[in-house]
Amino acid sequence: MSGQPRGLALSIRLAAFCAAAPLTLCLASSPAYTLSEIKREDLPSPVAPPADDDISPPGTTVPMPDPLGTPPPAASQPTQPDEPEQVEPEGPTNDGGMANPHADPDEPLPEVVYDLGKLPEPVRRMHDLIVEACKSGDIERLRPLIGKGDTMTQLSLSEIEGDPITFLKGLSGDAEGQEILAILEEVLNAGYVHVDAGTPQELYVWPYFFALPLDKLDARQRVELFKIVTAGDYDSMKQFGAYIFYRVGITPAGQWTFFVAGD
Repeated sequence: MSGQPRGLALSIRLAAFCAAAPLTLCLASSPAYTLSEIKREDLPSPVAPPADDDISPPGTTVPMPDPLGTPPPAASQPTQPDEPEQVEPEGPTNDGGMANPHADPDEPLPEVVYDLGKLPEPVRRMHDLIVEACKSGDIERLRPLIGKGDTMTQLSLSEIEGDPITFLKGLSGDAEGQEILAILEEVLNAGYVHVDAGTPQELYVWPYFFALPLDKLDARQRVELFKIVTAGDYDSMKQFGAYIFYRVGITPAGQWTFFVAGD
Protein backbone atom coordinates (compact mmCIF):
# COMPACT_ATOMS: atom_id res chain seq x y z
CA MET A 1 0.00 0.00 0.00
CA SER A 2 2.89 2.29 0.63
CA GLY A 3 3.92 2.16 -2.99
CA GLN A 4 0.55 3.05 -4.42
CA PRO A 5 0.41 6.74 -3.28
CA ARG A 6 3.79 7.45 -4.79
CA GLY A 7 2.75 5.99 -8.11
CA LEU A 8 -0.50 7.90 -8.08
CA ALA A 9 1.31 11.21 -7.49
CA LEU A 10 3.77 10.50 -10.24
CA SER A 11 0.95 9.73 -12.61
CA ILE A 12 -0.78 13.00 -11.80
CA ARG A 13 2.43 15.03 -12.46
CA LEU A 14 2.98 13.20 -15.75
CA ALA A 15 -0.56 13.93 -16.89
CA ALA A 16 -0.22 17.64 -16.03
CA PHE A 17 3.04 17.91 -17.99
CA CYS A 18 1.52 16.25 -21.02
CA ALA A 19 -1.43 18.71 -20.92
CA ALA A 20 0.85 21.76 -20.72
CA ALA A 21 3.24 20.74 -23.44
CA PRO A 22 0.91 21.46 -26.45
CA LEU A 23 0.09 24.94 -25.13
CA THR A 24 3.78 25.74 -24.77
CA LEU A 25 4.51 24.57 -28.28
CA CYS A 26 1.60 26.69 -29.63
CA LEU A 27 2.90 29.87 -28.01
CA ALA A 28 6.40 29.19 -29.15
CA SER A 29 5.21 28.82 -32.75
CA SER A 30 3.52 32.29 -32.80
CA PRO A 31 5.76 34.99 -34.49
CA ALA A 32 7.22 37.70 -32.17
CA TYR A 33 7.31 41.39 -33.24
CA THR A 34 9.88 43.99 -32.24
CA LEU A 35 8.91 47.67 -31.55
CA SER A 36 10.36 48.74 -34.91
CA GLU A 37 8.09 46.27 -36.73
CA ILE A 38 4.87 47.82 -35.39
CA LYS A 39 3.14 49.97 -38.05
CA ARG A 40 3.12 53.68 -37.20
CA GLU A 41 -0.55 54.05 -38.15
CA ASP A 42 -1.37 51.53 -35.48
CA LEU A 43 -0.10 53.93 -32.82
CA PRO A 44 -2.52 56.56 -31.47
CA SER A 45 -1.98 60.08 -32.97
CA PRO A 46 -0.47 62.59 -30.51
CA VAL A 47 -2.84 65.32 -29.44
CA ALA A 48 -1.36 68.85 -29.91
CA PRO A 49 -2.06 71.24 -27.06
CA PRO A 50 -4.03 74.44 -27.87
CA ALA A 51 -1.99 77.38 -29.17
CA ASP A 52 -2.67 79.47 -26.10
CA ASP A 53 -1.81 76.62 -23.74
CA ASP A 54 -5.30 76.94 -22.31
CA ILE A 55 -6.53 73.41 -21.76
CA SER A 56 -9.56 74.49 -19.79
CA PRO A 57 -12.90 73.63 -21.36
CA PRO A 58 -14.65 76.57 -23.04
CA GLY A 59 -16.56 78.74 -20.68
CA THR A 60 -14.80 77.49 -17.57
CA THR A 61 -12.11 80.23 -17.35
CA VAL A 62 -12.69 82.50 -14.39
CA PRO A 63 -11.39 86.12 -14.94
CA MET A 64 -8.91 87.18 -12.30
CA PRO A 65 -9.06 90.66 -10.71
CA ASP A 66 -6.30 93.20 -11.44
CA PRO A 67 -3.48 93.45 -8.93
CA LEU A 68 -4.02 95.88 -6.10
CA GLY A 69 -2.95 99.43 -6.97
CA THR A 70 -3.43 98.99 -10.73
CA PRO A 71 -5.28 102.05 -12.11
CA PRO A 72 -8.42 101.23 -14.05
CA PRO A 73 -8.12 101.49 -17.84
CA ALA A 74 -8.98 104.92 -19.19
CA ALA A 75 -12.24 105.12 -21.01
CA SER A 76 -11.78 105.52 -24.70
CA GLN A 77 -12.29 109.11 -25.72
CA PRO A 78 -13.62 110.15 -29.14
CA THR A 79 -10.92 111.45 -31.41
CA GLN A 80 -10.97 115.22 -31.45
CA PRO A 81 -9.91 117.07 -34.60
CA ASP A 82 -6.70 118.98 -34.28
CA GLU A 83 -7.39 122.54 -33.22
CA PRO A 84 -5.92 125.20 -35.49
CA GLU A 85 -2.72 126.71 -34.22
CA GLN A 86 -3.31 129.97 -32.43
CA VAL A 87 -1.43 132.73 -34.18
CA GLU A 88 -0.87 135.99 -32.46
CA PRO A 89 -2.16 138.85 -34.57
CA GLU A 90 0.52 141.02 -36.00
CA GLY A 91 0.84 144.50 -34.61
CA PRO A 92 0.38 147.51 -36.79
CA THR A 93 3.26 148.14 -39.12
CA ASN A 94 5.01 151.43 -39.42
CA ASP A 95 3.60 152.65 -42.72
CA GLY A 96 4.88 156.15 -42.41
CA GLY A 97 1.60 157.61 -41.15
CA MET A 98 1.18 161.11 -42.59
CA ALA A 99 4.21 160.57 -44.83
CA ASN A 100 2.27 158.23 -47.09
CA PRO A 101 0.67 159.64 -50.24
CA HIS A 102 -3.08 159.93 -49.87
CA ALA A 103 -4.36 161.63 -53.01
CA ASP A 104 -8.06 160.96 -53.39
CA PRO A 105 -9.25 161.24 -57.03
CA ASP A 106 -12.82 161.79 -55.87
CA GLU A 107 -11.99 164.88 -53.82
CA PRO A 108 -11.39 168.37 -55.22
CA LEU A 109 -7.75 168.95 -56.11
CA PRO A 110 -5.87 170.89 -53.42
CA GLU A 111 -4.48 174.28 -54.28
CA VAL A 112 -0.89 174.19 -55.51
CA VAL A 113 1.04 177.09 -53.92
CA TYR A 114 4.42 178.48 -54.98
CA ASP A 115 4.47 181.64 -52.87
CA LEU A 116 6.54 180.98 -49.75
CA GLY A 117 5.18 184.23 -48.28
CA LYS A 118 1.90 182.45 -47.65
CA LEU A 119 3.52 180.02 -45.25
CA PRO A 120 3.23 180.50 -41.48
CA GLU A 121 6.43 182.00 -40.12
CA PRO A 122 7.61 178.81 -38.30
CA VAL A 123 7.10 176.78 -41.49
CA ARG A 124 8.86 179.36 -43.65
CA ARG A 125 11.82 179.48 -41.25
CA MET A 126 12.28 175.69 -41.19
CA HIS A 127 11.98 175.56 -44.98
CA ASP A 128 14.70 178.18 -45.40
CA LEU A 129 17.04 176.52 -42.89
CA ILE A 130 16.82 173.18 -44.71
CA VAL A 131 17.47 174.78 -48.10
CA GLU A 132 20.41 176.71 -46.67
CA ALA A 133 21.93 173.49 -45.29
CA CYS A 134 21.50 171.79 -48.66
CA LYS A 135 23.20 174.63 -50.52
CA SER A 136 26.21 174.45 -48.15
CA GLY A 137 27.04 170.94 -49.30
CA ASP A 138 27.67 169.89 -45.68
CA ILE A 139 25.14 167.26 -44.68
CA GLU A 140 26.07 167.68 -41.02
CA ARG A 141 24.20 170.98 -41.05
CA LEU A 142 20.98 168.97 -41.19
CA ARG A 143 21.66 167.35 -37.82
CA PRO A 144 20.19 170.08 -35.56
CA LEU A 145 17.20 170.39 -37.88
CA ILE A 146 16.49 166.65 -37.77
CA GLY A 147 16.57 166.62 -34.00
CA LYS A 148 16.40 163.44 -31.93
CA GLY A 149 14.09 161.39 -29.74
CA ASP A 150 10.35 161.42 -30.28
CA THR A 151 10.46 164.60 -32.33
CA MET A 152 13.21 163.42 -34.70
CA THR A 153 12.45 163.78 -38.40
CA GLN A 154 11.20 160.56 -39.97
CA LEU A 155 13.75 159.49 -42.58
CA SER A 156 12.32 156.11 -43.53
CA LEU A 157 8.97 154.36 -43.61
CA SER A 158 10.54 151.72 -41.37
CA GLU A 159 12.71 152.01 -38.30
CA ILE A 160 16.31 153.06 -38.80
CA GLU A 161 19.25 152.12 -36.65
CA GLY A 162 22.21 154.22 -35.78
CA ASP A 163 23.04 157.80 -36.66
CA PRO A 164 20.51 159.63 -38.89
CA ILE A 165 23.19 161.50 -40.85
CA THR A 166 24.99 158.23 -41.55
CA PHE A 167 21.67 156.84 -42.75
CA LEU A 168 21.18 159.77 -45.14
CA LYS A 169 24.69 159.30 -46.51
CA GLY A 170 23.79 155.70 -47.19
CA LEU A 171 20.87 156.86 -49.34
CA SER A 172 23.12 159.08 -51.41
CA GLY A 173 24.99 157.94 -54.48
CA ASP A 174 28.16 159.60 -53.21
CA ALA A 175 30.03 159.11 -49.95
CA GLU A 176 29.51 162.65 -48.63
CA GLY A 177 25.75 162.82 -49.15
CA GLN A 178 25.71 165.67 -51.68
CA GLU A 179 23.28 163.83 -53.97
CA ILE A 180 20.68 163.46 -51.25
CA LEU A 181 21.15 167.17 -50.41
CA ALA A 182 20.47 168.05 -54.04
CA ILE A 183 17.29 165.96 -54.05
CA LEU A 184 16.10 167.56 -50.82
CA GLU A 185 16.70 171.06 -52.17
CA GLU A 186 14.93 170.32 -55.46
CA VAL A 187 11.92 168.94 -53.61
CA LEU A 188 11.66 172.11 -51.49
CA ASN A 189 11.92 174.32 -54.60
CA ALA A 190 8.74 172.82 -56.03
CA GLY A 191 5.26 174.01 -55.23
CA TYR A 192 3.60 172.80 -52.04
CA VAL A 193 0.15 171.92 -50.72
CA HIS A 194 -1.57 172.59 -47.41
CA VAL A 195 -3.32 169.38 -46.30
CA ASP A 196 -5.65 168.42 -43.43
CA ALA A 197 -6.07 172.03 -42.33
CA GLY A 198 -7.54 172.45 -38.86
CA THR A 199 -6.75 168.86 -37.79
CA PRO A 200 -3.93 167.33 -35.73
CA GLN A 201 -2.54 166.02 -39.05
CA GLU A 202 -2.28 169.47 -40.61
CA LEU A 203 0.86 169.73 -42.76
CA TYR A 204 2.61 171.66 -45.47
CA VAL A 205 4.01 169.15 -47.93
CA TRP A 206 6.54 169.43 -50.78
CA PRO A 207 6.31 168.66 -53.66
CA TYR A 208 2.63 169.12 -54.43
CA PHE A 209 2.58 165.87 -56.47
CA PHE A 210 2.19 164.19 -53.10
CA ALA A 211 -1.49 165.19 -53.01
CA LEU A 212 -2.40 165.12 -56.72
CA PRO A 213 -3.35 162.10 -58.84
CA LEU A 214 -0.61 161.66 -61.43
CA ASP A 215 -3.07 161.14 -64.27
CA LYS A 216 -4.46 164.65 -63.65
CA LEU A 217 -1.14 166.47 -64.06
CA ASP A 218 -1.07 168.82 -67.03
CA ALA A 219 1.91 169.23 -69.38
CA ARG A 220 3.45 172.07 -67.38
CA GLN A 221 3.19 170.09 -64.12
CA ARG A 222 4.78 167.04 -65.72
CA VAL A 223 7.78 169.21 -66.69
CA GLU A 224 8.09 170.22 -63.04
CA LEU A 225 7.82 166.57 -62.03
CA PHE A 226 10.64 165.56 -64.39
CA LYS A 227 12.93 167.98 -62.54
CA ILE A 228 12.71 165.54 -59.63
CA VAL A 229 12.15 162.09 -61.16
CA THR A 230 12.93 160.37 -64.45
CA ALA A 231 10.39 159.33 -67.05
CA GLY A 232 10.92 155.71 -65.95
CA ASP A 233 10.12 156.66 -62.37
CA TYR A 234 7.01 158.43 -63.57
CA ASP A 235 5.76 155.33 -65.43
CA SER A 236 6.34 153.18 -62.37
CA MET A 237 4.49 155.60 -60.12
CA LYS A 238 1.56 155.74 -62.56
CA GLN A 239 1.21 151.99 -62.17
CA PHE A 240 1.26 152.39 -58.40
CA GLY A 241 -1.21 155.25 -58.61
CA ALA A 242 0.60 157.92 -56.61
CA TYR A 243 3.78 159.95 -56.29
CA ILE A 244 6.12 157.92 -54.06
CA PHE A 245 9.47 159.69 -54.48
CA TYR A 246 11.00 161.93 -51.79
CA ARG A 247 8.67 164.34 -49.99
CA VAL A 248 8.98 166.74 -47.08
CA GLY A 249 6.41 167.54 -44.42
CA ILE A 250 6.51 170.47 -41.96
CA THR A 251 3.90 171.14 -39.27
CA PRO A 252 2.35 174.61 -38.75
CA ALA A 253 4.56 174.88 -35.65
CA GLY A 254 7.66 174.48 -37.79
CA GLN A 255 8.59 170.90 -36.92
CA TRP A 256 10.25 168.99 -39.77
CA THR A 257 8.12 165.86 -39.66
CA PHE A 258 9.43 163.67 -42.47
CA PHE A 259 11.76 163.32 -45.45
CA VAL A 260 11.02 159.94 -46.96
CA ALA A 261 10.56 158.04 -50.20
CA GLY A 262 8.56 154.92 -50.93
CA ASP A 263 5.03 153.71 -50.38
